[in-house]
Amino acid sequence: MSIIILGSTGSVGKQAIEVACAHNLKVSALSCGSNVKLLEHQARMLGVRACSVRDPEAAKALRLSLADTSIKVYDGDDGLCEMIAELRASKVLNAVSGFSGLRPTLAAIDAGSDVALANKESLVVAGKLVMARAKDAGVKILPVDSEHSALMQCMTHPQAVSRLILTASGGPFFGKTRAETANVTPEQALGHPTWKMGPRVTIDSSTLMNKGFEVIEAARLYDISADKIDVVIHRESIIHSMVEYIDSALIAQLSQPDMRLCIQYALTYPERLHGLTRRLDLADIGTLTFYRLDYKEFPLLGLAYEAEKRSDAARVALNAADEVAVELFLDRKICYYDIAELVCEVVRSAADENYKDYAQIAEADRAFREKTLELARKLPQPQPICD
Repeated sequence: MSIIILGSTGSVGKQAIEVACAHNLKVSALSCGSNVKLLEHQARMLGVRACSVRDPEAAKALRLSLADTSIKVYDGDDGLCEMIAELRASKVLNAVSGFSGLRPTLAAIDAGSDVALANKESLVVAGKLVMARAKDAGVKILPVDSEHSALMQCMTHPQAVSRLILTASGGPFFGKTRAETANVTPEQALGHPTWKMGPRVTIDSSTLMNKGFEVIEAARLYDISADKIDVVIHRESIIHSMVEYIDSALIAQLSQPDMRLCIQYALTYPERLHGLTRRLDLADIGTLTFYRLDYKEFPLLGLAYEAEKRSDAARVALNAADEVAVELFLDRKICYYDIAELVCEVVRSAADENYKDYAQIAEADRAFREKTLELARKLPQPQPICD
């Protein structure tokens, strides 16, 4: 079995390499955006056949650095898809961040590779297209998110499922009012209580936008209505999700909050191997707590349910606006609560249209990003720094 790891220099990618090394899994290729120093180290250590770098200038530097090897270096989005098509690995772990991860997902499916999917945008903006193409190609979409991995592990009787329950930590601001968090800084919003993740995912966790994306993902992965997907706050992040069956039995997956478990399950599925995650001692934990959500304090979660029920356009708008708004917040160009206001306005301005192919989705994504930037320029002060 051979594996391609996309986004190998990011949090999920680096943990995927840990798992691969621990179990002697053959990694045939890696990719990154521009961090070629780390990519070169990874490529030499793993003895890969190829690398792909999104930034063409950074790719040139990597070619020079790897001139003493036989490692082929691709560049740009086209180059990444070409690498996937040429190597035809058994599995492609897609940990590329954002909308740009959609094309590699489709390329992996077309190459006949099972996809270990950490790029949630693939299912948020193009879930119907991705799942239909995977079915036609006879390949598996194996979720890497802890919540969807948990659902997969609990899904013993798919035809008898009554409800899916996603757990959410609540992020760093759970229990605080809107007024108390109106002026939070990026540093405060990046202070997640249990998980170590990339910047955008961490901000999305604080607003619960990430959980909204996960509702859409679950609906696509398990072909279930969003009306049958619930979210509950679980601060300890020990129960990662639950499946309720028609006989009222509730099956949960529990483990330490460690992404390596989910990554390993996707990479070695259907086998289970000894893991890198610390064992769970329930007596040591003592108590597991649960709380109902206040949708008024977290409006983006409710908006995700709305978008899932509406149309492809609403879902593309949801992701595009959030990507842009979070980046603006991290750059201190808008305030924390401007994120939700921008995303809500863009989504509710979207027509209820559905798309046939990648080209239509990409064009819609571009238009919604421009719309978000246009609205952001009209926002009142304080700008550009909110701390």
